[in-house]
Amino acid sequence: MAEIVVLYKTPKDAAAFDKYYAETHIPLAKKLPGLKKYAVSKGPVASPAGPSGIHLVAILTFDSVADIQAAFGSPEGKATGADVPKFASGGADLLIFDTKEV
Repeated sequence: MAEIVVLYKTPKDAAAFDKYYAETHIPLAKKLPGLKKYAVSKGPVASPAGPSGIHLVAILTFDSVADIQAAFGSPEGKATGADVPKFASGGADLLIFDTKEV
């Protein structure tokens, strides 16, 4: 399996972010070809030291990194990527990696 983790930093307007993310971005992202699982954080995202500066974490699971690359190269993936600047006023970091059970 492989995952893409998106760390959405604290936006200027958290309520507007949450509304747009739920109503617009999630439905777009769910159309990504090859998407196996899509999970998001619930409630505050903290660190051991306290507040993290991260508003929301999204974890998207695919069969492979190649599938992630293909998904984001597709029309659906391009639309999903182009949507991020419309609501992520705090910015976002994306991490892509293979996973294994341990």
